[in-house]
Amino acid sequence: MGFHITGDPAADQVLDGSPFAVLAAMMLDQQYPMEHAFRGPAKVVERFGSFDPHAIANADPEAFAALCSTTPAIHRFPGSMATRLQELARVVVEQYDGHAERIWTEAADGKDLARRLQVLPGFGAQKSKIFVALVAKQLDVRPQGWEKVAGDYALDGYRSVADVVDPASLQKVRDFKKQAKAAAKAATA
Repeated sequence: MGFHITGDPAADQVLDGSPFAVLAAMMLDQQYPMEHAFRGPAKVVERFGSFDPHAIANADPEAFAALCSTTPAIHRFPGSMATRLQELARVVVEQYDGHAERIWTEAADGKDLARRLQVLPGFGAQKSKIFVALVAKQLDVRPQGWEKVAGDYALDGYRSVADVVDPASLQKVRDFKKQAKAAAKAATA
């Protein structure tokens, strides 16, 4: 199974070949359209030549921020996201010897996976729930209790990037998010 999140086969291929790219793309998925966030790693590969966490962690911060800011930028806030991406790479290198997949493959259970994620730069409780669902649904990594940790994101349907497998499902997730925002806005009005 390969990823089909970005609408760009080459960008999806970067995700397929790099667990760190999947983790980093999820980190980039905030205040930015999800398919664009998940294209971020491919943009880095194109400009930097690699998505190796060791190389990213050790890159010159100014030069790395500049390549992340080059149009089209990796995010709408490219400078802060470049810094956060390097921080994430350092954690992956220091705690997991550069193997991001160990975060989810070595988790004792769903709670442990959520705990491992929530200490990462750019990962709060909500993003961690979505990522637990993503690795379960798209990578078939399902530690005991993952459904409880992921909450509604574990359910069948089109709630998050975890459910995007093609352009049609991407549109369904967008529609769901749009409806959820409208409902939240109506509830506070």
